[in-house]
Amino acid sequence: MTSGLKNLPATEHEGAISQGQPKGNELDRLCVNTIRMLAVDEVEKAHSGHPGLPLGAAPMAYVLWDRFLRHNPNNPRWFNRDRFILSAGHGSALLYALLHLYGYDMPLEELKRFRQWGSETPGHPEYNLDRGIEATTGPLGQGFGMGVGMALAEAHLAGCFNKEELGVVDHYTYAIVSDGDLMEGVSAEAASLAGTLKLGKLIYLYDNNHISIEGSTELAFTESVVERFRAYHWHVQTVPDGNDLDAVEAAIRLAQAYEDQPSLISVRNHIGYGSPLQDTAAVHGEALGPDNVKATKEKLGWPLQPDFYIPEAAVAHFREAGPRGEELEAQWKDRFDEYHGRYPKLAQDLQQLISGKLPQGWDADVPVFPADPKGMATRDASGKVMNVLAGRVQALVGGSADLAPSTKTTLTAYGDIGMGSDSGRNIHFGVREHGMGTIVNGMALHGGIIPYGSTFLIFSDYMRASIRLAALMDTHSLFVFTHDSIGLGEDGPTHQAIEHLMSLRAMPNMTLMRPGDANETAEAWRIALQRQHPMCMALTRQKLPVLDAQRYAIREGVAKGAYVLAEAEGGKPQIVLIATGSEVQLALAAREELGKQKIAARVVSMPCWELFDEQPSDYRKQVLPAAVPKLAIEAGATLGWCKYVGEAGDVVGIDRFGASAPGNVAMEKLGFNVPNVVEHALRLVKSGK
Repeated sequence: MTSGLKNLPATEHEGAISQGQPKGNELDRLCVNTIRMLAVDEVEKAHSGHPGLPLGAAPMAYVLWDRFLRHNPNNPRWFNRDRFILSAGHGSALLYALLHLYGYDMPLEELKRFRQWGSETPGHPEYNLDRGIEATTGPLGQGFGMGVGMALAEAHLAGCFNKEELGVVDHYTYAIVSDGDLMEGVSAEAASLAGTLKLGKLIYLYDNNHISIEGSTELAFTESVVERFRAYHWHVQTVPDGNDLDAVEAAIRLAQAYEDQPSLISVRNHIGYGSPLQDTAAVHGEALGPDNVKATKEKLGWPLQPDFYIPEAAVAHFREAGPRGEELEAQWKDRFDEYHGRYPKLAQDLQQLISGKLPQGWDADVPVFPADPKGMATRDASGKVMNVLAGRVQALVGGSADLAPSTKTTLTAYGDIGMGSDSGRNIHFGVREHGMGTIVNGMALHGGIIPYGSTFLIFSDYMRASIRLAALMDTHSLFVFTHDSIGLGEDGPTHQAIEHLMSLRAMPNMTLMRPGDANETAEAWRIALQRQHPMCMALTRQKLPVLDAQRYAIREGVAKGAYVLAEAEGGKPQIVLIATGSEVQLALAAREELGKQKIAARVVSMPCWELFDEQPSDYRKQVLPAAVPKLAIEAGATLGWCKYVGEAGDVVGIDRFGASAPGNVAMEKLGFNVPNVVEHALRLVKSGK
């Protein structure tokens, strides 16, 4: 650690630090400037980054972390900690400086490797709870929405477990948000719901610096943010001078008093504070450069050398957070012990949720649906399975984007969140797909909840950024998409998914399940809960015949992603028909017709590419033998199927938009019928000979 400011001439330091610096005592001023200059040095060493936000927002970040944030740097996973999100993730240098200074596992060497290959300090924060990073942010508005999800999770668990005289889930969710966050539509969706649900433990500091990348916010953002958020039923305050630490403190303290309203504190900051580029767009996203760094340090009374200078007095103050956090956690543990003694069953249930582990026997009641040629839509089967699982898995909580009657995702015996109660388990997200996606991610990050959100598959487009972040963070976020193809019918091409299955499969670390009947759907839900990774389900509106689960070994097969559903006559297939979802039934019917023409066809149900790819090579070759021609059948884009059918194979798919017609008619007209499948199969078999 470098030596303290005592090594500087007293008159040089004290004279400079007193000019235009944050109000408050000298130690506070020293700490604020330590944060600022660490961030500046991070960006300068990398020759890349965003120095403007840390320079402007450091004072309010310091007040929050130093005077309010209940956290334990020695145990970042303490469950009842306050959550902090830097939604304006481009200012990541600020977060890394805070984490290092407050004693998290963020070594100074990592700050010196900012934005470099293999570092723990990437250009935008990436979820790493052990290092104190609560969420991946950077795509603007996402952190805003995830904070709403965290606050919603806290409110729900508090409603389920807290007693008036003894609260064990009791923390705040804070964030720093920017002009860009508030311009993005996802923040409007999330803010509207947060106000409706009265999430009073949610407090956001708005870095109101009047500058975005292209210049002044007057170019594109002239609305009254204050009035907009008041209309959302938020409590709103303004702090005219972000360098006034006491004013920032008073605003946060007042926000905490509004228990039935989320709070937005608009803090007038100056982007690039103290630099020659202050209050210009030029300081937003580029390193200051040596001359401007020198001028900034001189302006703030900071030593020009060495880089990454941390005064001893400052670090000693910052590191007080460690013992303070340990004491806060110890007090909470004592409170929880008392709670456990008075409410042992509730305490055990809460501990189960906090652990993230599924309770013993959680899947004992998962239904096995009897074979039924009349059939059941997989969305209906999903709803039945969810309601059974909800009886044993208290963590299962979620809802839809105003489509629960269609997506069948209501947990019928468990009440609603909102309208005066937080202990229900159904969330009415409203027509807010993108907000729903990011709120689901926030709930998953909070812990204690396995959240789901549902809508039609076509509307996954509206929430793709949130789905992608779920995959990037590897959260246990579940997305239930129904009306999964042209089988939707009369609503037509605006509502008929075409490219969406392939689009989701292209996303790294995302698992997509498209079950072919009710029993495959039940197994998909079993996998969704025990896999503990993000997952999407694609389910039908139309009824599908229910297969005999035991005869077809559906449970074992679905767990492997793809399996032989119906073997060829004699066990030696001349062709393999691969199908997913509703097209599994079409493949079975085509197999029968091919048999009449003395063509032995194997049917492979492939509900999940990702699970199949995880299987040993021998199993994959056994299911899809290399020497046998293959025909894939799926009511969606054909792109990507060559991975399984090979260049010599073929696909019955759809590479155009759908049409408005009854679902069975649309399927028939667009080639999803037995004659067309048989024709393609015969062509492959003949070409193979």
